[in-house]
Amino acid sequence: MKLVVGLGNPGPSYAGTRHNVGFRVVERFARSAGIELRELRFRGRFGRGRWRDSEVAVLEPQTTMNRSGDAVAAALAALPPLDPGNDVLVVFDDLDLPFGRLRLRPSGGAGGHRGLADILAALGHESVARLRFGIGRPPAGRDPVEYVLELFAPHEERQLEERLAAAADAVELALAGGVVPAMGTVNRAEPES
Repeated sequence: MKLVVGLGNPGPSYAGTRHNVGFRVVERFARSAGIELRELRFRGRFGRGRWRDSEVAVLEPQTTMNRSGDAVAAALAALPPLDPGNDVLVVFDDLDLPFGRLRLRPSGGAGGHRGLADILAALGHESVARLRFGIGRPPAGRDPVEYVLELFAPHEERQLEERLAAAADAVELALAGGVVPAMGTVNRAEPES
């Protein structure tokens, strides 16, 4: 089994914000894979199904972003034994990447992302694969905390569907052939402006 985790904040007031792009990516993947996120389990929205002859589970923690580790740890404790380094992929927003840029990595630090930091702390190590979705830096003088909780700008929203599709494809590549082989394709792809 593989577990794909999308990070975001629960509730309608956060639904279209930059910080919730992780939810949007995994929802896009889940729709494509025929996985419905109907269950409320592990302190999140959860679903599982068959994808390319493998069992795949999708989790959207419904804790706040900064407590995402609680949901991921609960899922890992209850699901069939999973190796976080090989069987878990976390998808989230990243301020340090230009809008729409994707970065796939097999492990590493949190890079200032509190949701990922909480997951790494809950699991006790950094060997968790991650797909970062670039949301760009805020303009000078703008508070990054406020920026991530805002809706995408109109020019970003026009390109968002295409970038979400590319991110869902990156999830599929990582699941199908492993994170390290998929990195060469995903990390080289440039979003069209």
